[in-house]
Amino acid sequence: QVQLVESGGGLVQAGGSLRLSCAASGRTFSSSGMGWFRQAPGKEREFVAAISRLGASISYADSVKGRFTISRDNAKNTVYLQMNSLKPEDTAVYYCAARRDYRGSVLYHEYDYWGQGTQVTVSS
Repeated sequence: QVQLVESGGGLVQAGGSLRLSCAASGRTFSSSGMGWFRQAPGKEREFVAAISRLGASISYADSVKGRFTISRDNAKNTVYLQMNSLKPEDTAVYYCAARRDYRGSVLYHEYDYWGQGTQVTVSS
């Protein structure tokens, strides 16, 4: 079992930056593929970024490529999402997710554990 707790969300102006953190409990974090997803009001949950257990494989949605960076610190059981050059369309609840598989995935149904989410609001 893995529990995930996101933090770092908030209100920021367009062009600003935020860093989200996801702290995981449980002994299996270092063997888990991790992902970030987001959901805006009235929209489906969408993939943002994913990282394999050792960080060797990373994927990004086209909409965030070049602006967002996913990373992880297995010693701290934490995965991060550095978000730069934020846009109003990045406004959403951001969710951290973990898989029992060591690989990350772009598909939300392939994740086994989810955090409660953290709100990110980007004002224009």
